[in-house]
Amino acid sequence: SATVGLGNIAGVAIAVSIGGAGATFWMIVAGLLGMASKFVECTLGVKYREISEDGTVYGGPMYYLKKGLKSKGFQSLGVLLSVWFAIMCIGGSFGGGNMFQVNQAFQLVENITGGNESFLHGRGWLFGIIMAILVGIVIIGGIKKIAKVTDKIVPFMVVIYVLASLFVIVINYHLIGDAFMQIILGAFTPVGIAGGVIGVLVQGFKRAAFSNEAGIGSASIAHSAVKTKYAASEGLVALLEPFIDTVLVCTMTALVLIITGFVDPNNSGMNNAQAILLTSGAFESVISWFPYVLTIAVVLFAFSSMISWSYYGFQSWSFLFGRSKKVEYSYKILFCVFVVIGSASSLNSVIDFSDAMVFAMMVPNMIGLVILAPKVKKELLKFNNAIKKKQ
Repeated sequence: SATVGLGNIAGVAIAVSIGGAGATFWMIVAGLLGMASKFVECTLGVKYREISEDGTVYGGPMYYLKKGLKSKGFQSLGVLLSVWFAIMCIGGSFGGGNMFQVNQAFQLVENITGGNESFLHGRGWLFGIIMAILVGIVIIGGIKKIAKVTDKIVPFMVVIYVLASLFVIVINYHLIGDAFMQIILGAFTPVGIAGGVIGVLVQGFKRAAFSNEAGIGSASIAHSAVKTKYAASEGLVALLEPFIDTVLVCTMTALVLIITGFVDPNNSGMNNAQAILLTSGAFESVISWFPYVLTIAVVLFAFSSMISWSYYGFQSWSFLFGRSKKVEYSYKILFCVFVVIGSASSLNSVIDFSDAMVFAMMVPNMIGLVILAPKVKKELLKFNNAIKKKQ
């Protein structure tokens, strides 16, 4: 639920509005590369996780950086990187996993209810309070039924979104070839405000990382809780995420934007706030009623992503400050406060903060992945041998 969501819908619009159609090419490349890093980090997440007496699983980069690097003789470096990651992951949970989500959901809700004439115009805080209460009921009150309902609705919304994307692409099938030419030429043509090839590349990689979380390490926190004998088996499951998320779903969104003419091949130079409404407008040009469905989907995606990211942030918070109830509730209340802040803030500042946190999480995580790669190779060989024995 944290992987497929707003990064696929609005994140792609931001990438192509700033970097042009060519940013899509680099998103696909980043998605393919991300499959490798996702495999490594989720394998390590399971290998070095901790299970408490009550069966609660604690895992993720904090643990494999600390324990894994210690086993390689880099104890001090492991402690430094694990603490660095935990601090930045808490920031990431407040930024990309919270403020970014609620901010984009508010943008579409405001737009669908009348834009500047909407009763919500200038009242982002009101939408934020409503969302904070709903998120709080799940993460503080522990009412699992709402989370279970979201569990059912989110995959349903993903299917509707993918089918709508395919519908727009298929009825404009004669434009698909031209769209791919724009993507390929734009990836290597030094035009536009994004600073040519390097700018388009950076934009594509930034939004891809934001969308599929590969290399950031956050997803391994969730994957650590899986029931499996072999760490590598979970890594193999996890590597499908960047492929489905970025290579398939994000490319569909980009094709819809390009085919419907909502991306200027010479770079539109839109700001982030305008870019959020691009995807909605692109679908509306073909399916007039779809923005209403998309708005509901975005609110649900935002809700499920916030719940997931509150789990990531709490795991990092408990790694730093302990596992007492007081520590738990202090984080969860703070998380709900940031829901209100995010909905009332300007999108540009939210995006900048979120990107900074994502990059800051990625640095310690990638250092650990490179050093611990041989451990992952051993886990993969162990899993392969187990499969051969069963055959």
